[in-house]
Amino acid sequence: MSRAVVATSYGGPESLTVQEAPVPAPGPGEVTIEVRAAGVNPIDLKLASGAMGADESRLPMPLGLEVAGVVTAVGPGPERAQGPAGPVAVGDEVIGYPVSGGYADAVTVPATSVYPKPSTLSFEEAAGLSLTGVTAYHLLEATGVVAGDTVLVHGSSGGVGLMTAQLALLRGATVVGTAAPRRHDLLRDLGVVPVEYGDGLLERVRAAAPQGVDVALDTVGTDEAVDVSLALVRDRHRIATVAAFGRAGRDGIQLLGGGPGADPGTDIRERGRLVLTGLAEAGRLRVLVARSFPLEQAGEAHRLVGDGHAGGKVVLVP
Repeated sequence: MSRAVVATSYGGPESLTVQEAPVPAPGPGEVTIEVRAAGVNPIDLKLASGAMGADESRLPMPLGLEVAGVVTAVGPGPERAQGPAGPVAVGDEVIGYPVSGGYADAVTVPATSVYPKPSTLSFEEAAGLSLTGVTAYHLLEATGVVAGDTVLVHGSSGGVGLMTAQLALLRGATVVGTAAPRRHDLLRDLGVVPVEYGDGLLERVRAAAPQGVDVALDTVGTDEAVDVSLALVRDRHRIATVAAFGRAGRDGIQLLGGGPGADPGTDIRERGRLVLTGLAEAGRLRVLVARSFPLEQAGEAHRLVGDGHAGGKVVLVP
């Protein structure tokens, strides 16, 4: 039996509860992972709230799209289970993404979602690498960020923003990032030029990037972020958002991700998983964990993520 967090109804954090259920034995091409940590992401909150659809037949709804842990079983068959990086075996320390029902003690998932955990990352850090990381990778690939570009990242101290800023810097770009002043020291430590969001943002970005801005990447979805991006970047194909669903179509900028009308970038994101683990293994990519919670406090974890000011990744630790 395994403990798992589920949403028993559509709504807020109060709808989450821990239930016990058997862990399915892995079939051909599947593996079972003993979960050491599970990432908590804004999409989890949207699924639990009903914002992504409120089909009552899906209740109780398991939650959690990314985990890190240890393989405890591999499905039957003459061939070893194959993941994106090669065979997966019992005892391997791994990341699972994308998975279903990751808020649990154990989860059985397709081997195609399982790949090695970087030895440089703790389980908590590894559980927060993939979803934000592949989103950031998609943003950079879709806008063609290269060495010499100046990139404006809106929300650069958030989960996706921190990954986006780091990956852009690794490509040789100059990064200007919007954030609250209390996050500026962290951004400077990473190599980002920080600017405060709010009234006067356009002038502050121009002062921070007198050479101009080539690419604008929006992770927050505010009108301010879109307006400033449009004012600074001439080529609208080099403006991308994962959050401004209403504005993207009207203003002719790229909308990426899983929302209505967005480009899911499935192949790009799948490819990005091993790019991220390779950079992390080489010590070139950081995952900042703001706080961890036990499964029983999943509701508190959702409240913190929903507040939007966690300051890093939030994870559940069974």
